[in-house]
Amino acid sequence: MVGGAELAIKEITDRISDIEFDLITLRFSKAHQKKERVGNCTIYRINGGLGYFSKILFVPRAAFLASELNKTRHYDLFWAVMTNMLFPITLTRLLGNNTPYILTLQDGDPFEYVFKRLRIRIFLPLLKYGFRHASKVQTISTFLANWAVCMGYKGTIEVIPNGVDFNKFKNVKSLASDRKEIVLITTSRLEKKNAVGDIIDALKFLPENISLEILGSGMLERVLKLKVRNLKLGNRVKFLGLISPQEIPVYLQNSDIFIRPSISEGMGTSFIEAMATELPVIATPVGGIPDFLKDRETGLFCEVNNPKSIADKVMEYVNDPVLRSEIVKNAKEMVIKKYDWNLIANEMKSKVFDTL
Repeated sequence: MVGGAELAIKEITDRISDIEFDLITLRFSKAHQKKERVGNCTIYRINGGLGYFSKILFVPRAAFLASELNKTRHYDLFWAVMTNMLFPITLTRLLGNNTPYILTLQDGDPFEYVFKRLRIRIFLPLLKYGFRHASKVQTISTFLANWAVCMGYKGTIEVIPNGVDFNKFKNVKSLASDRKEIVLITTSRLEKKNAVGDIIDALKFLPENISLEILGSGMLERVLKLKVRNLKLGNRVKFLGLISPQEIPVYLQNSDIFIRPSISEGMGTSFIEAMATELPVIATPVGGIPDFLKDRETGLFCEVNNPKSIADKVMEYVNDPVLRSEIVKNAKEMVIKKYDWNLIANEMKSKVFDTL
């Protein structure tokens, strides 16, 4: 249940001790408590179980719960994380609650998907209202900052990225120092925007000693497994499924090159984690990725939807250890300097929460 946005909420709220947070979210499973304390958040979960219809019902139910809690909690601020969370925020305002609110954009899907789908276009005036009336907008990339401008927000936009918990990467030992094969790794939801199928196709252009580990699950898992079977790559591709965030550093440490040839990306915390693990990165120049990946400085860019381009970049790392070493060094230094969660939490407090 944890992606970049959820991770950011946890890491930021854990580090801000003088603000108390209540969090309203969907109850995806009966195993999850309706109310519990996690870190610095009291979590209120609204019953789901009805598939996509649960997400639709979440909007009025979340707005109602926030309004009811506000009668006794007297919130100083609401905080909407992701564009679609403007819907319950906007509804509370239409019901007469004028609590100021912050909007954080963490979206990884393309602009067209978020704003131009038919079922969203019908309610687009509500989203635009939400952007215009936000007290503060914070985004994780300059790419997403442009979304707020397009939607009519006139205020100052704070670009504060997601980060890395360096404690997760301490004392992680490699188990394959003598390994002769080269292991590519991707940590991705298995959906169209992450283009995992392009990495699988790239193996056709690479030597037999290069294999791929796929961490994650999603709607395309069966399709991707069928592709591997049809290409007769079963001995070179491992589907490892969902891996807890605590375990991911071990898998990264025991790999050689991180790849995610995204079609769209709000930022991509997985890239930063790979850099923190001293893995060389291959990515596409889309969305928020160019904020941190400079070609041949902190990583290598491949072309979108081009498996041969991915393979070429893999071989560039394999054949040029000097370039690989320099890129790994530059990327690690950048992550330490700019992407530590402690720094980011301080920025969120001083530049966002404390300003309202």
